[in-house]
Amino acid sequence: MSGSSASPGSDSKRQRALPVPKTAAGMRTFDPDSSIVSDIIPSPNWGERNKGRQPDMILLHYTGMPDVEGALARLCTAGTEVSAHYVVLEDGRIVQCVQEAKRAWHAGVSSWAGEDDVNSCSIGIEIVNRGHDWGYPEFPLRQIAAVIALCRGIMLRRKVAPHRVLAHSDVAPARKKDPGEKFPWHSLANSGVGHWVTPAPIVRGESLMLGTISDEVMSLQQALAKYGYGVPVSGKYDAATMEVVTAFQRHFRPARLDGVADHSTLSTLQALLASLPAEGTAVAAK
Repeated sequence: MSGSSASPGSDSKRQRALPVPKTAAGMRTFDPDSSIVSDIIPSPNWGERNKGRQPDMILLHYTGMPDVEGALARLCTAGTEVSAHYVVLEDGRIVQCVQEAKRAWHAGVSSWAGEDDVNSCSIGIEIVNRGHDWGYPEFPLRQIAAVIALCRGIMLRRKVAPHRVLAHSDVAPARKKDPGEKFPWHSLANSGVGHWVTPAPIVRGESLMLGTISDEVMSLQQALAKYGYGVPVSGKYDAATMEVVTAFQRHFRPARLDGVADHSTLSTLQALLASLPAEGTAVAAK
């Protein structure tokens, strides 16, 4: 397929032909699942969803590579063991690499709400951005508009609840940072994509931090697990808990990423839980 969502003029002149990896060039193509897809570049890296699991989650990533050429090559070359259903370029073009019905390999070792095969229950969207290791630029407005439009369509087709639109860092807090603290989750939520509350203000006060052992820490862990995070419920503020709190902050309270459960972090978490639908809360982690 060819085409683009770009408007005529100088923006379209900046577009360039997408590089098609050699292994993808000879692959059988398919019809896009979304009408706003501009290109199909099929990836050989996919499988069947386990036990016929239907996707009810959208997982957002950034590519974390210096350029789109390298990202597409990695996602669409046999042997890399990595893929995603969609790639959203900076100019707003959307590439589909794996059919939604299939299981793309984007989440890796991860868990959410007691489920550890996140690939089988999710649709993965890679957003072209160099990421933390390469300067971490802002996400262009055109790109975010495309992400919103794509997600809205998936949510309608797949009946994905807003609180099931998540970051890679949410499901793999020990390993991943993407799409990161610069990603405008509030803008997505304003368009009905994702779950969001205005973060509570950061104020001075007592905090829970690494090394603390208390009932308050256990209550924090239980609240994080209830929302969906994979966190041990032990009453001890260990390294794993700190990683999960940092991931929570990266998504829901990005003004300060320190892994410390201060009043702002705790209040924001409670507000999110209170605004979930009754069936939206996860089972507490074991």
